[in-house]
Amino acid sequence: MFGPVWTVLYVIIGVAAWLVWREHGRPGRRRALTLYVVQLVLNSLWTPLFFNGYTHWGTTGLILAALDILLLLACALGTFAAFRPVQRLAAWLLVPYLLWIAYATTLNLYMVFTN
Repeated sequence: MFGPVWTVLYVIIGVAAWLVWREHGRPGRRRALTLYVVQLVLNSLWTPLFFNGYTHWGTTGLILAALDILLLLACALGTFAAFRPVQRLAAWLLVPYLLWIAYATTLNLYMVFTN
């Protein structure tokens, strides 16, 4: 379930970033795209931490994944807030992504507290 959902979400957030990128000269554009890149980096770190971290580091791996996804959620919310004044549609395209990250955060925290 995770793979197909992430694939669709990556396409959607890519379109959102493209919409912001096209807004040359708009105040906040650079900050919005910087936050977008930071959340992509945090996102790319979460998958190996969550799915392989427990195998290598036990509960510490799950805790590291939880810290990462909490930062990711905060950064993705910041990206939404930064996209909104630059390109409103781009911000709203991030909503499914934000909801999925919130779901993954809940799952990750559940794993931390039950292990």
